[in-house]
Amino acid sequence: MSTQSEPLLVIEGLRKSFTLHLQDGLELPVFNDVDLTVHGGECVVLSGPSGAGKSSLLRCIYGNYLPRAGQVLVRHDGALVPVTGAEPRTVLEIRRRTMGYVSQFLHVIPRIPTIDLVMEPLLVRAVDAGRARDRAAELLARLNVPERLWRLPPATFSGGEQQRVNIARSFVADYPVLLLDEPTASLDAANRDAVVELINDARARQVAVVGIFHDADVRDRVATGGFDVAAYREAA
Repeated sequence: MSTQSEPLLVIEGLRKSFTLHLQDGLELPVFNDVDLTVHGGECVVLSGPSGAGKSSLLRCIYGNYLPRAGQVLVRHDGALVPVTGAEPRTVLEIRRRTMGYVSQFLHVIPRIPTIDLVMEPLLVRAVDAGRARDRAAELLARLNVPERLWRLPPATFSGGEQQRVNIARSFVADYPVLLLDEPTASLDAANRDAVVELINDARARQVAVVGIFHDADVRDRVATGGFDVAAYREAA
């Protein structure tokens, strides 16, 4: 792992469980006492069988899930800032400038053209519209999204096309921290190669990456380390 002195992501004592209110409040443990530190230039791959809590851990890092205990800290504006329990405006600002997230599904506003959707993270950073459009076009081209589709809303695209739009949108803003939830799951070999190249380019820029990759070849080509989420389940 990297010898960089200042980590970009720190997880301390994180515990997550779900309460099943329709089953008399039964508590379903997910993981317990997770500690993880990620530096710039690292790609830590989360491992474990289906249901081990890999996606839940990513959602806790991103602030979508509230853990039962512990904390997630992200280096934001030069300091480690807690995501866990932070004010919504703080979480939104971290997402706007510091932490990107590629989910398994593309959630978009209907009728918004694809290129406008991809460039939007740059526009909210006050990047010039022309530069933002050029950067969005560059990424869509690298991800083999045909130019004839750029002016169309992605809602009717194929699953693979939607996922490539999703990836382009998350890579467009050069976030210091990237969370990737099976980004290559619905892609063919050529497009998997394009995503691997984007991830390794990000690592070269000292981005900290945490991801889930079920494709063994992709995992081997991007990982600098691994983290077995299942190992933290029994103690929950």
